Amino acid sequence: MEGRSKKKPKIDRSDLGQSKTDERIMELLSSPATIEAGYRLLLGTYREKIYWLVRRSVIIHDDADDITQEVFLRVWKGLHRFRGDSALFTWLYRISINEVLRFLNQRRLKVMVPWNDTVDRMAHALTTEGGFNGTESERRLIQAISTLPPRQQMVFNLRYYEEMPYEEMSELLGVSEGALKASYHHAFNKVTDFIKQV
Repeated sequence: MEGRSKKKPKIDRSDLGQSKTDERIMELLSSPATIEAGYRLLLGTYREKIYWLVRRSVIIHDDADDITQEVFLRVWKGLHRFRGDSALFTWLYRISINEVLRFLNQRRLKVMVPWNDTVDRMAHALTTEGGFNGTESERRLIQAISTLPPRQQMVFNLRYYEEMPYEEMSELLGVSEGALKASYHHAFNKVTDFIKQV
C-alpha cells in the first residue's frame, strides 16, 4: 500500500447499499463454485476504502495494513454469517471499526502507557513515515484528530472524511443520532482548538 496517491478515496454515497457491484459480489459469494471470485471482487471493491478508513485512525502504514488484512480475514471467516440484513458496506465498516477500536485499546493497554503517549507515537509517525504526502495543514489536522479518544476519533473521521450521514453512522455504530451529533460537535471543537494552538 506504500506509494499511494495523495488523494484518499471517499465513499461514493450513490454506490452504497445494494449496488450492482454489491449484488454481483453477493451472488458470487453465495455459490461454493464462485466464492473465491466473489471474495476477489469484494477485495477489489472495498480494500482501499477500508485501508484509508483504518489509516486515518491509526496513522501508521504498517499498522493500517495489518488491520486491513485482519478485517478481510474476519470477513472471509464470517461470510457464512452475513445474511444481508444490512448493506455489505455497513457490515464491512462495522468489522473495520471494531478492529480499529480493538487495536487502539490493545496498543494502549499492551504497553501500559497513557493515551497521550500513544498519540505522541502516532504524531511522530506523521513526520517520519514516508506514506504521508499531505500539506502541513493536513498534517496538523491529522495530529489534532489523533488526540481524540478512539470512539470520538472514529465519529469525526466518518463524518468529516466519509461525509457519512448521522442516520447511517447510527446504524453502523449502534449509537443514537443525537449522541453522534454531540460527539462530532465536541470532536470538532477539540480539533479546532488544537489547530489554533499549533
